[in-house]
Amino acid sequence: MIPLSGDLGDTKGVIKEKIGSFSTTRGTSTLKRGFAHMLKNGVVMDVTTVEQAQIAEDAGAVAVMVLDKLPSDVRKAGGVARTASIRIIQEIMDSVTIPVMAKCRIGHVYEAMVLQETNVDMIDESEVLTPADENHHIWKWDFTSPFVNGARNLGEALRRIEEGAAMIRTKGEPGTGNVAEAVIHIKNVNTELRRIKSIYDAGDEQDLISVARELKVSYSVVEETASLGRLPVVNFAAGGISTPADAAYLMTLGCDGVFVGSGIFKADDAKERAQAIVLATTFWEDPDKVKEAQKMIDERQSMLGLDTKNLELRMQERGSTA
Repeated sequence: MIPLSGDLGDTKGVIKEKIGSFSTTRGTSTLKRGFAHMLKNGVVMDVTTVEQAQIAEDAGAVAVMVLDKLPSDVRKAGGVARTASIRIIQEIMDSVTIPVMAKCRIGHVYEAMVLQETNVDMIDESEVLTPADENHHIWKWDFTSPFVNGARNLGEALRRIEEGAAMIRTKGEPGTGNVAEAVIHIKNVNTELRRIKSIYDAGDEQDLISVARELKVSYSVVEETASLGRLPVVNFAAGGISTPADAAYLMTLGCDGVFVGSGIFKADDAKERAQAIVLATTFWEDPDKVKEAQKMIDERQSMLGLDTKNLELRMQERGSTA
């Protein structure tokens, strides 16, 4: 069963068509969230070229995320980071059989519309790119394509779900090769989920209303989330994942899968690392399998990580006022 917490029903993004004697419906919450469910226990890999996308597919990735630059290069380059070139997205879509995602800037409705017209399988309203609007995210109910959004805590996650996100991921600190921030974010969400679950189990409706006000979301979303004891949409880890052990650790914390950005293609053993991270994510409950995955990589060939405490640019804080 796919929970439909926060569902607005037949919104602008729901399209009903009649083809001969058949009727079709696209853009419903069931379809959007159902697509995200199909990716569970998998790895989505950031790619910038057709060659990288093919390596990701051969390694067993469930989808690829297309960018012009990997997050670590975005961090180094500075300036304004925008959505990937449509030509590159289309070339990658033509070269692989797995789903293709792409990022748009936070609040940039028209970048998202262009990506939808390009027929990408999912749109990531991402803090890796320079926000177009620091105070407002896209109203995703108006789109037929599913969206994924980043979150650092339960409030951010539920607000994005109320806006129509079909999938949530931790923000972490992209492009650092340091998983520490992603771990903090998923633990924040888990702690807050346990809190509202205990309130729900105690039958304290007044306290749940106070939580809804505190998180700036509707009571119905808080109530259903509390009853489930987890987010009502698929929740992936992202930000700083570089090794099979990183991926397996985040799966043990309750994540449904992982996004890997710079950690694969900024390493010197990209093919082996991609395969190893997929293996560890799939068999995260088996330490022996994760050990075998870890043996497939060479730590000396990992990307050089960054200390997240002393960064000039903290991407995770982008869009956090909304």
